[in-house]
Amino acid sequence: MSSRPRRPARPSRRPKKDPARLIAFEALRAVDERDAYANLVLPPLLREGRERGDLDGRDAALATELVYGTLRWQGTYDAIIAACVDRPLREVDPPVLDVLSLGAHQLLNTRVPAHAAVGATVELARTVLGEGRAKFVNAVLRRIAGDDLDGWLRRVAPPYDEDPEEHLGIVHAHPRWIVSALWDALGGGRKGVEALLEADNARPEVTLVARPGRARPEELLTDDAAPGRWSPYAVRLAEGGDPGAIDAVREGRAGVQDEGSQLVALALANAPLEGDDRRWLDGCAGPGGKAALLGALAAERGAALVASEKQPHRARLVARALHGNPGPYQVITADGTRPAWRAGSFDRVLVDVPCTGLGALRRRPEARWRRRPEDLAGFAPLQRGLLTEALRAARPGGVVGYATCSPHPAETRAVVEDVLKRESAEPIDVRPLMPGVPSLGDGPDVQLWPHLHGTDAMYLALLRRT
Repeated sequence: MSSRPRRPARPSRRPKKDPARLIAFEALRAVDERDAYANLVLPPLLREGRERGDLDGRDAALATELVYGTLRWQGTYDAIIAACVDRPLREVDPPVLDVLSLGAHQLLNTRVPAHAAVGATVELARTVLGEGRAKFVNAVLRRIAGDDLDGWLRRVAPPYDEDPEEHLGIVHAHPRWIVSALWDALGGGRKGVEALLEADNARPEVTLVARPGRARPEELLTDDAAPGRWSPYAVRLAEGGDPGAIDAVREGRAGVQDEGSQLVALALANAPLEGDDRRWLDGCAGPGGKAALLGALAAERGAALVASEKQPHRARLVARALHGNPGPYQVITADGTRPAWRAGSFDRVLVDVPCTGLGALRRRPEARWRRRPEDLAGFAPLQRGLLTEALRAARPGGVVGYATCSPHPAETRAVVEDVLKRESAEPIDVRPLMPGVPSLGDGPDVQLWPHLHGTDAMYLALLRRT
């Protein structure tokens, strides 16, 4: 009995390298392995790709979208991938899961055609994972491609009526505990919190600040820029606008700064004050954005700024941001809970305290999956200690601003109320100090919101030392 001649084995081919997807994978691995932030690891990778000559502007834009989009939707993609594999998700190797998430994002949340998304991601898997695991990636992505995002959400998210927070968490890619915290802070019904969660998932605008006395906003108004909404010093860049292409930014006379941060600094600087107004303190100055704006405002009034930062590397960033300030200033490395200054030394004091960062999830999407509810308790003593020492640093009649990039009540009003039980100070109504800004609540403190103001969710309370 004759046997069929055996077909010769196919020669193994080398996978095609796709620079945009390869850079996106490398960035995701850095975020996962080193707890890095995408906004710090991605720019150097893009720069190296351009210098090698294998990355053009279109590739850089694709890599950026893949990184931020995949991080933003990570929890939702995990739920979808879990429905397509035959093992618990924790048993899937993290590099494989990163490749699957990149493929899921292209299939479900971009305009990349399904066949191209699957094909390009499988090629990436061959490059970074090997042929065997690439077959697994191919099989899973073909299952994901069988439905669109809405269809998958109907499958993996519980009905809203049965579990509202879990439903919103999966549909809008936020951990359940953050959905609950934001909902409590915002108040109201489903419509408002959904608008907030959607705003967290929108790509944030790049906002510039023209530092007073050093640059005029008109200098920043290129063809792809527009004035800010609320701050007189703000300019918004169109999508894809490059701050580094603007002379004033390169020279340090202007910088990148969210409009909410600008409003916080301006409200402190413009709070009514009797008597001397010569010494200002930024007690948590790193990385230097608010300090640079406060220093410029102080210089216009003949006041001097002391910018204090505990971490030496962040203090160096503060010094760089303040370099060239026209008025007197001093940058010191000091712990705001163990002050290096005498009590009652300052007329105006700002403490923008360390926090969970839940107000900046638009710009740091990975933080939503990295933070845990217990982090709130970890920050609480530090926040109270910094506000206590800030009040003691102010002279009687001086003004203290307590700011944080979080809307969580445990990091905002609860801190202020606790400290006011022990320290002599009275609240100042912040709302008149943010003229033209709508939806500022009942006061006296103010909470900004991405969906209402287009800013990070900055909180500010102003207190007068009595």
